[in-house]
Amino acid sequence: MTLTERERFKEVIRKRRDGVPLQLLTGEVSFFGLRFRVREEALIPRPETEELVEKALSLAPKNRDIRCLDLGTGTGVIAVCLAKFLRRANVTAVDISPKALRLAGDNAELNGVADKIVFQESDWLGKVHGRFDLIISNPPYIDEALLEKLPTEVREHEPRVALNGGNNGTEQMELLLEDVRSHMNSSAVLLLEIGDSQASQVLQLVERAGLVKANIANDIAGKQRFVIATCP
Repeated sequence: MTLTERERFKEVIRKRRDGVPLQLLTGEVSFFGLRFRVREEALIPRPETEELVEKALSLAPKNRDIRCLDLGTGTGVIAVCLAKFLRRANVTAVDISPKALRLAGDNAELNGVADKIVFQESDWLGKVHGRFDLIISNPPYIDEALLEKLPTEVREHEPRVALNGGNNGTEQMELLLEDVRSHMNSSAVLLLEIGDSQASQVLQLVERAGLVKANIANDIAGKQRFVIATCP
């Protein structure tokens, strides 16, 4: 090992000791068998979101062209996986952050699906047009009052906009759901990742939005983690 390499290694150790997530130090993660770049402008993908993608892939129609919408795309893992594994899908990936959208675009290029994804800057559905067959989101769901209690590596190195769900952690989901039905085709499916104590609240919001067949699914740890609903 050269002197330069030793110094770089020491710098990595120091940053990790100071709470910088390992994923940011390596600059990439594996998600659903694919490689993704990660940077501080977007939330580091979690295993629960891999489960969300798995559920989406199992529910999506395979025998026809479909339109998919990823709300709050971040690193782009959801959008890229939908484009990669649903052969007849056209995907729109939305985020409020231009930096996150650039990162997601880089990851689409990295995984060979940039031609199947449209990236759009929007505050939830504000600038989104058209209707979709599958809408999926991992929205911010941390209660604002709990943000300062998060581990240092999350609190200091991941974007607040991707974590802060407002009061009770459900305010951003409420905004997302306000106009969601008008963007869904008949029988379209909505999938949301939620906090493990939010199931009853989110079910009420989903039903208020006019969706039906709303139900909760647990994650692999047995926590109520996903809401799935259908447009009439």
